[in-house]
Amino acid sequence: MTWEILTIIGTIAFALSGVIVAMEENYDLMGVYILGLVTAFGGGAIRNLLIGVPVSALWDQGHLFTVAIIVMTIAFFFPRLWVARWLRWGLLFDALGLAAFAIQGALYATDMGHPISAVIVAATLTGTGGGMIRDVLAGRKPLFLRNEIYIVWAMLAGLAIGVGAIKEPIGITVLFVIIVVLRMLSVYLKWELPRRSISN
Repeated sequence: MTWEILTIIGTIAFALSGVIVAMEENYDLMGVYILGLVTAFGGGAIRNLLIGVPVSALWDQGHLFTVAIIVMTIAFFFPRLWVARWLRWGLLFDALGLAAFAIQGALYATDMGHPISAVIVAATLTGTGGGMIRDVLAGRKPLFLRNEIYIVWAMLAGLAIGVGAIKEPIGITVLFVIIVVLRMLSVYLKWELPRRSISN
């Protein structure tokens, strides 16, 4: 039940982030729906393709699609109700979505008996793939390619589950909290990965 709630929170958070980008780019209602849906479900679709889960399995999450569409519709027609709050709490919700989806992807791959490399890739794509598609469709540099650390935390979730360090529900809950905290800290403390310019 707790995991279901976290998945719903992640779906709503990612769908709303798609709505924000679509509205910033002045997209119409259909553009809002497309960007919101690919953000919320695109990572799972890519993951399924790579680890051998039928893409049609996404349609088993019909209730999540319904939740996402309702939230996006309300967000589009009544932006004043939530935009200010999103600017205040959006980072937390995004961190919740990243952690929930990265762990979900890792567990999918583990249950199918895939090696650790596939588990890490599944976690990474599920956690960041939707945002990557959103940014590409909006003509923006994907978030995980920018200065701040983002994709590393999804990879960390995959690594922890892939090596078998995390198995029990309590361990998964602790890992979830750790990923959320690390994501928040990396933004507030401005942690960055090393960079190298070709001119240096």
